[in-house]
Amino acid sequence: MKTKKVIDHIVQWLDTYLDKSGLTGFVIGVSGGIDSAVTSTLCAKTGNPVLTLNMPIHQAKDQVSRSSAHIAWLEKNFDNVNGIDVELSPVFDQIKKSLPNHIQDGMTMANTRARLRMLALYAFASSHKMLVVGTGNKVEDFGVGFYTKYGDGGVDLSPIADLMKTQIYALGKNLKIIKDILTAPPTDGLWEDNRTDESQIGATYAELEWGMQYLESPQKESLSERQEKILAIYEKLHTTNKHKMDPIPVCRIPENFKK
Repeated sequence: MKTKKVIDHIVQWLDTYLDKSGLTGFVIGVSGGIDSAVTSTLCAKTGNPVLTLNMPIHQAKDQVSRSSAHIAWLEKNFDNVNGIDVELSPVFDQIKKSLPNHIQDGMTMANTRARLRMLALYAFASSHKMLVVGTGNKVEDFGVGFYTKYGDGGVDLSPIADLMKTQIYALGKNLKIIKDILTAPPTDGLWEDNRTDESQIGATYAELEWGMQYLESPQKESLSERQEKILAIYEKLHTTNKHKMDPIPVCRIPENFKK
């Protein structure tokens, strides 16, 4: 991959999109992971105003510290970046008090965290007339659907969604993202036990990328037992989460019914 050319292309794309939108800059949630670190840095390189939000919800300390360190690094290197801490734990606790206990299963409340962060991002975006920038990569957004519908999937534009996770790490190294983020195991930050993406999915991102590319390839090789398992994981998640990736279905009414 021509990493420098990819970086320049995305930065130019962001700048052009913002200019056409008539808005003033970008808002992005920074999680302490590689995707948000790379995306926020690409936004910063446009020279346009960037708000970076650190939004902990009973977060593991290492996630918060990585997020804070990255925002501090951005502010040091880019005059157009402003970091903001938005402590959402009390808001989340109030939501838990308001919802019936019997619907508060793990996945429901994990998705609620993501949707609460989306609400905060759009509050800042609305007030500052900015765009909310997505941080999803290709295998998450179009492969296994590993994101929350109307949570981290609720964005205005997606600058890295045509890149695989491994490619985003290459961008991160080129952009000199801090080492702790480059080496941290990927996590969605939606669970208090600090579980990793791999522990939830059952496969690494490199394995999922292989599965995505294998299924798109016209040539099929013989597979190992592990590769068969990866394909099964990938295809199950892709099917289960397809509703996230497809446009919202609209019930079309025959014209003669409406007359």
